Amino acid sequence: MNDRRLKKNPLPPPSKAVKTPGALFIVSAPSGAGKSTLCRSALDHFSDLFYSISYTTRAPRSQEQNGVDYHFIAKADFEAGIHRDRWAEWAEVHGNYYGTSKKFLDDALLSGRDVLIDIDIQGTRQILERYPNAVTIFIMPPSLDILKERLEARRTDSAEIVAVRLKNAEKEMAHKEIYRHLIINDRLSDAIADLIAIIEGYRSD
Repeated sequence: MNDRRLKKNPLPPPSKAVKTPGALFIVSAPSGAGKSTLCRSALDHFSDLFYSISYTTRAPRSQEQNGVDYHFIAKADFEAGIHRDRWAEWAEVHGNYYGTSKKFLDDALLSGRDVLIDIDIQGTRQILERYPNAVTIFIMPPSLDILKERLEARRTDSAEIVAVRLKNAEKEMAHKEIYRHLIINDRLSDAIADLIAIIEGYRSD
């Protein structure tokens, strides 16, 4: 495997940091970089690796299942959770809330279970405030041109949406230095092997 590790996260552990016997793996990537496929491959490889399912207030899409793809809840319930400090991280996107259960992470990690979570850069920053030892992994496309080709090949978005996704990808990639590990998804099998090797390295400590 190529050595694609980056420097340690420079953020100092804040006072509310939680130390856990389990390992938390955070995976982030621009849209179209292959994050979902890589995460599924890791979960298939490590049968005892927990996956943190996000909560959202948006309506389920076709074929999406509650408790599998997302936990779908009412907006009022999510906002009540904000006031009760229920979320380890949360954000409002296009009028809908998305968040990660603090209780789920605490219960799993404090019991010694390892957890995989895929979130964006904003969510990663929030999670690191509570779990500064989390293993952060950023998935990169080989180039923006290749990412454009992949997005267009999906045939799910208009040219305008593809342009927005590319612009967002460029912004996200500019913050990759906050991640401890970098994987370039050029060849999928190699990227899967890289992700599995990174996770395995921390789980064997």
